[in-house]
Amino acid sequence: MRGSCLCGDTVWEASGAGELVHHCHCSMCRKFHGTPFSTFGGFDEAGFRFVHRGSVRRYESSRGNFRSFCERCGSAVPGEAFRGLVFAPFGGFAGDPGGRPVAHIFVASKAPWHEINDDLPRFDAYPPGYTDPDLIEREVPRASAGRIGGSCLCTAVAFELTGPADRWHNCHCSRCRRGRQSPYASNLFLAADRFTWKRGEGEIASYKVPEAERFTQTFCAVCGSKVPRINTQLGYVAIPAGSLDDDPGVRPMAHIYVDSKAAWDEISDELPRYAENRT
Repeated sequence: MRGSCLCGDTVWEASGAGELVHHCHCSMCRKFHGTPFSTFGGFDEAGFRFVHRGSVRRYESSRGNFRSFCERCGSAVPGEAFRGLVFAPFGGFAGDPGGRPVAHIFVASKAPWHEINDDLPRFDAYPPGYTDPDLIEREVPRASAGRIGGSCLCTAVAFELTGPADRWHNCHCSRCRRGRQSPYASNLFLAADRFTWKRGEGEIASYKVPEAERFTQTFCAVCGSKVPRINTQLGYVAIPAGSLDDDPGVRPMAHIYVDSKAAWDEISDELPRYAENRT
């Protein structure tokens, strides 16, 4: 089974079905991927290899634990083996990696705007038998009064917005899955004049898919976290929901491009579903 980052500069192959597939709701995963949660599965180290490894950067999110991402497009890529398994983000696989999610972890840290609607086992932190890492304490930026704040994992980038989102979609298209390396992207859209950078604009990198009209991923070049993108031509800003530090007060409105969703991804809520884009 082959997977890759959004730009295709880093490509990997894994044999066998993914094991210990899990949805992680910790704040670090949410910020790094820009999504409500991340989904990873483990593959035997002996059956895993990088077909091509491009320019990969690592960020130490907890002491001795690193998150790897493509320096060119910002997509997460597999890191070092753990207990003989290489944990790969399921969103990067072109086909069905075989395994299916078996649990939700770190649900005590889940986003207040995300509801878990399936019957999988839930753990407040790691499941029994796994040791918590030595976390690095970071001060979450405080938003101004009456505003909603957000930031990247390393807090180099921070922003604020005013008022509720005009739209909030969960997108299951293949580009979103590969860009975020998750089951889907979850983005809020609002007018650009209601958005303000607090700091870190100089730390933001971007990658536009060459054949796409507008599809561009923006991310913190330091930690790889997905950050907002301002479309100056159309006058709106797209905000990865996982980058928010505060509850935006509204909730996702629909699933789009569900005809393209991953085979291993089950939609378990009652939100409207659209085969392609919402009309």
